Parts: sequence; structure tokens; C-alpha cells
Amino acid sequence: WVGSRPSMPDSLPVIGYSPNSDRVIFAFGHGHLGLSLSAATGALVCQMLEGQSPHHALKALSPARFG
Repeated sequence: WVGSRPSMPDSLPVIGYSPNSDRVIFAFGHGHLGLSLSAATGALVCQMLEGQSPHHALKALSPARFG
């Protein structure tokens, strides 16, 4: 498809720790909102890297939702 954007089957991005490693954080699948959501996603990933609890509930975006 011309102009298609990578997105997940449920249309939500994946943001969270890899189920296989607590040293890997996923942040992908934003579809056509990738550029628009990049700053917010970056802030969430920074909070996770600093050991803080992100302000937003990330359970709906967890990579584990597909497992």
C-alpha cells in the first residue's frame, strides 16, 4: 500500500518493557500519529528509564497484551 503506516491490529501503539527483558523498552506502532505522539512517547520512555512511574496508565499499551 502506498502511504501506509505501521500500526498494530488494535490501532494502539506498543509502549512498555519487553516481556523478555527488563532492559528493553518498546515504543512503536503509532500509525499515522507517530510524529504527533513522538514527544509524549519520548517523555513516557524517559520516565520509565529513570525508574519513575509514568503519569499515564500504560497497561492498554503494554506489549504483553498480545501474549
